[in-house]
Amino acid sequence: MNQKVLKTIEYTKIIAMLKEEADSSLGKEIAEALLPSSEPEEVRKSLLETEDAENRIRLKGPLSFRGMTDIRLYFPRIRLGAALSIAELLHVEKILEFAEKARDFAGETEDSLSVYFRALSPLEEVRREFQRAIESEERLSDDASKELSEIRRKEKGIEGKISDELNRTLNDKRSMLQEGVITLRNGRHVFPVKAEYKNAFHGIVHDESSTGATLFMEPLSIVQLENSLTELLSLEKREVEKILLALSLLLQPEISALQENVECIAHLDFVFAKAKLGKKMEGIRPTVLEEKKVSLLDARHPLIPRDKVVPISIHIGEGFRLLVITGPNTGGKTVCLKTLGLLQLMGQAGLLIPAFQGSSITVFREIFADIGDEQSIEQSLSTFSSHMTNTVKILAEADADSLCLFDELGAGTDPTEGAALALGILHDLFQRRVTTVATTHYAEIKLYALSEEGVENAACEFDVESLRPTYRLLIGVPGKSNAFAIAKKLGLSDAIIEDARGRIGEEDLHFEDLIADLEDTRRLAEREKLEIEQYKEEVERLKARARESTKGIEKGKDKILNRAREEAARILAEAKETADEIIKEIKKKENGGFGSLEAEQLRTKLRKKLEENQSALGAQTVKGPSQTISLKNLALGDKVRLLNMHGVVGTVTELPDKSGMFTVSAGILRTKVSAKEVEFIQHKEKEAPTRNQGKTAGLGRAKAMGISPEINLIGKMTADALPELNKYLDDAFLAKLPQVRIVHGRGTGALRKMVHECAKKNKHIESFRLGEYGEGSDGVTIVYFKK
Repeated sequence: MNQKVLKTIEYTKIIAMLKEEADSSLGKEIAEALLPSSEPEEVRKSLLETEDAENRIRLKGPLSFRGMTDIRLYFPRIRLGAALSIAELLHVEKILEFAEKARDFAGETEDSLSVYFRALSPLEEVRREFQRAIESEERLSDDASKELSEIRRKEKGIEGKISDELNRTLNDKRSMLQEGVITLRNGRHVFPVKAEYKNAFHGIVHDESSTGATLFMEPLSIVQLENSLTELLSLEKREVEKILLALSLLLQPEISALQENVECIAHLDFVFAKAKLGKKMEGIRPTVLEEKKVSLLDARHPLIPRDKVVPISIHIGEGFRLLVITGPNTGGKTVCLKTLGLLQLMGQAGLLIPAFQGSSITVFREIFADIGDEQSIEQSLSTFSSHMTNTVKILAEADADSLCLFDELGAGTDPTEGAALALGILHDLFQRRVTTVATTHYAEIKLYALSEEGVENAACEFDVESLRPTYRLLIGVPGKSNAFAIAKKLGLSDAIIEDARGRIGEEDLHFEDLIADLEDTRRLAEREKLEIEQYKEEVERLKARARESTKGIEKGKDKILNRAREEAARILAEAKETADEIIKEIKKKENGGFGSLEAEQLRTKLRKKLEENQSALGAQTVKGPSQTISLKNLALGDKVRLLNMHGVVGTVTELPDKSGMFTVSAGILRTKVSAKEVEFIQHKEKEAPTRNQGKTAGLGRAKAMGISPEINLIGKMTADALPELNKYLDDAFLAKLPQVRIVHGRGTGALRKMVHECAKKNKHIESFRLGEYGEGSDGVTIVYFKK
């Protein structure tokens, strides 16, 4: 892969990020040298390893490679049988310790990395010997050998005697000393003795001060002890060298295993660094195709911050191998080119790419790019000359196994000649089957893409109203320059714009208008598609809700039936009592026109009818006739059954009007009914009044007569609507309404926000939600009061 494209498309910045993710110098070295591969199988293998490493991190956490030193520098001395230092042996021991740790981390998981984990050799016997003999980077342990242990034991004994003698001398001859301290000169313990006490101190002079007033003297009493200690230290040094050589020789037959350990650790650190980088980018493993096809779905440029990058979808190779991207400046054309080129390079390097699952890449032998300002001050070349020099080189090297990326091809010179040159270059690449993506402003190239089979137009969408690019890439539609629209939006006079239009050829204007019509049609189609998708989602939600409701009805059916039977039994008992009372009355009036025989027949008939009704209720319960509604006794909160809605139970929320119609609510359902359409179930349960309730009961009944279960705030300012809403919620609560409907509309969302803030603060409100389909959707809020 040519080095120029790696810098142009900023691949080198990705490598710098990858290097930071590696823990050891071993992994960083491989990361820094990573180049895209042109071998499909190697690319697939590398991508799979990266994905497997990411899976292991997700399941087991990261594997740290910190502290790993490149011990390959020690191999020549190990082969020669030379001794390593304590620190160098400790570096080897850490490699062996990591090999054991890594094998435990690998566990029983089988993937593309298993072969590297299995290749690690902890060399347990060698490692145990190192751990026993090495205490730190500067010292061997006393147990490294019997001889070393004995030497150090003797050293401690002599050091103790020297210390005792020094303390005795310090106490006895304090008056002869300049100060009460013990120092070292040439490895010997000395005292700072006043010059006049030189003969009285009895010692050997090792040094003196610059003035000669102080002599640094070693007491004669410790000279022999110091000599003995020096001999022991020399013996210790020779023993340590002997032990280090013995430990180093243990590595000589294991040099191949050590080499493989280093290589495996370096590779694993590198692969896990790729996985950590991919995880940060939320990358995926793309499919690697044999055909020269690339399809990137919701691809994000990895160097643009996550909160600012706009995903793009781009594909090439399926039906066309030359893509021409058009549109205004700052519309994102260059970002599209760089995203395509960079993600292709990353994929070929075995890195996960920041795109959506299902994305695919291919393997190009070479990727060429002519992007950005190519002006060369050193070579005294203009921008056009520099671009053309680069383009000539690309044309000479590109083939059917290459990807070419051109930004503003033919720009920087006379538009007519530039367009002709750009067309000639693109047609040459197209005929040679070179996969090419180019950005341009030239209408001639747009026409070429429209008329040539195998060449496709694409546009970077631009919002003329806001003068901002959307950065969406629309393949199949040529882009409109929007120069006149942008100029008008920025304040250029209509006269100048019309004059400019008149200077453009009729065909060019017609072409631009055609593009504008195409874009309008596309936007309309997209809006309709979005609406259809929203409708589909709404239908699915309603279907799911209906299924859940059906389940709930089925579960509660038996309970409802039992309640109904009990209620029917109660009504039946009341009916019996009523019948008996009627018959008693008949008896009393026998002398007033009823014969006793007729009365008895009527009573028999009534009882027979009651027995038939009781039989119809079933063996376990007694049935009676439905209890009719008394409009005079009807109260808010009474429970009734809606006969024309399969027996759904509801609550009376509005009292009868002049026509006898009253409102019943059942969940989200509100309906006006007459007395004939319902069956009475029970009066609202009476609560024991508290002191406060006693004061407000009358007020609640009065409110209940006129309060509506809905308030409409549309068209009101939030400052006016807030007090009205607060009063309405208080009245609704006092009226014992279980829920109310607040209509605020969509608009700017200010009313909805105010309603929700008010509902959160109201202590009487249990919960609230936006309306669903059929209730007013997000233009309505449903509020539920506490019971």
